[in-house]
Amino acid sequence: MDRAPRPRTTRLRRRLARLTGAFAATALGATTLVALGGGTAAGAAAANLAQNPGFESGLSGWTCSAGSGTTVASPVHSGSAALKATPAGSDNARCAQTVAVRPNSAYTLSSWVQGSYVYLGASGTGTTDVSTWTASAPGWQQLSTGFTTGPNTTSVTVYTHGWYGQPAYYADDISLAGPGGDPGDPVPGAPSGLRTGTATSSAIDLSWSPVSGATGYNVYRDGSKVLSTGGTSATVTGLAPSTSYQFQVTATNAAGESPRSSAVTGTTTAGGGGGGGGGGAVPKHAVTGYWQNFNNGAAVQKLRDVQDQYDIIAVAFADATGTPGAVDFTLDPAVGYGSEQQFKDDIKAKQAAGKSVVISIGGQNGTVSINDSASANNFADSVYALMREYGFNGVDIDLENGLNATYMTQALRSLSAKAGSGLVITMAPQTIDMQSTSNAYFQTALNIKDILTVVNMQYYNSGSMLGCDGKVYSQGSVDFLTALACIQLEGGLSPSQVGLGLPASTRAAGGGYVSPSIVNNALDCLARGTNCGSFKPSRTYPGLRGAMTWSTNWDATAGNAWSSAVGPKVHGLP
Repeated sequence: MDRAPRPRTTRLRRRLARLTGAFAATALGATTLVALGGGTAAGAAAANLAQNPGFESGLSGWTCSAGSGTTVASPVHSGSAALKATPAGSDNARCAQTVAVRPNSAYTLSSWVQGSYVYLGASGTGTTDVSTWTASAPGWQQLSTGFTTGPNTTSVTVYTHGWYGQPAYYADDISLAGPGGDPGDPVPGAPSGLRTGTATSSAIDLSWSPVSGATGYNVYRDGSKVLSTGGTSATVTGLAPSTSYQFQVTATNAAGESPRSSAVTGTTTAGGGGGGGGGGAVPKHAVTGYWQNFNNGAAVQKLRDVQDQYDIIAVAFADATGTPGAVDFTLDPAVGYGSEQQFKDDIKAKQAAGKSVVISIGGQNGTVSINDSASANNFADSVYALMREYGFNGVDIDLENGLNATYMTQALRSLSAKAGSGLVITMAPQTIDMQSTSNAYFQTALNIKDILTVVNMQYYNSGSMLGCDGKVYSQGSVDFLTALACIQLEGGLSPSQVGLGLPASTRAAGGGYVSPSIVNNALDCLARGTNCGSFKPSRTYPGLRGAMTWSTNWDATAGNAWSSAVGPKVHGLP
């Protein structure tokens, strides 16, 4: 979100460069390519760490989602076989393998690909996860990107995937070049003896037998990594009441990560009220508005002045401290409060009126970095301290300079364990952050789906982006809103966790403003199948959560035109 009403195109290009390597010009409405700067390339003579890189041994070493992958004898780039993977429905045909690497080391990842919208990437790097893609490769085309591992990274996952609604893609000769895990320290075996212990309404205790040569363990819940530990027990928190979960554990050391253990199932107790979804106080259909704790030319408001149409008010913003991951909040004298107690009293009054007030982390100038367990714990502790001090209902994640999915997930689950089932968690990613389920923001949202309230993606300051049908749409249109929302809706989020984020006026953002009538048309299209543009979703989503705006202050500046029009539409959804 902007603290000042100016375009962010240059910063978005830098963000794209970090995320995508060589991103096609159409994704920004430009005529140039954006090149990735990710890390120092490994030497040309470095060994290929990928197993079965040319698929001559079938899919050995690779796992493809939803049975989407197979091997073919033609077309191939070299050798006798290549990968063929076919997207279907909400599955993007992701094929991946985990590779042992060394900490603080540079790697180059490359692959030869063929097809439409083919992606290549690496996750779990411990620094910035990377990906690159091509919109069209009628013949074999090489994709390449690079990264440097974090100080504690001993394995990464490399992957390819296609795109929703697109035909099969092909990949061959995948290479990860760089130093491998220490050959003198073999990868440990899979843990045994995994069992569940005490269960509460939001947490389950796990324990397992030690593994020779292991220096740590990773815990997986329903297939997704949720935490790492140095011991042989852990408590998985942030769970929903009366819900069954499947758990597995792996062992790790400098050489890599073991196969997963046998799975066990644990069930939480009934507990009291709330459940998943992040906060019983939030209505089925909700309007979110950001309240500015600063004066940038928009109307200066106290919280008590925020229009009644807003159900979730995000106080923008908390600030980073000198402690990694930790945040703090200071009330700006510019907003006119005589004391902090008056501000706290306004929060209580809004809550008494049925509203939720959350503290927003990040914004345009936000520099909060959560890249390890220590900073994740610092984040959870500091946000929870602000919740207790000011009475906030939860937290909004608006980190516009990237995030680490593993440790942000850990941070939010730790916060959930402290705050309980009434916690409200909202997110406001940029459009590029939600283009693929492999992106860290999207991964985080899916990782915390059981405690997530809503993702209000920013459909502005964006340029053009891909919709779920593989076509490119320009910001400022109903199709841009509906076709991009479809990616989230078909990519794993519940309709109740998807909202449309738009600026309240032309002065509120550098680009992407649409009139409230266009916002309302998009809501109708998604929830009812009416008032669509050229793009019409294959099904409707009547449970759609609603809409968000930046900001309540800019809305007030424009005579509350946005909330007066969009608020009743949201609250009248089926």
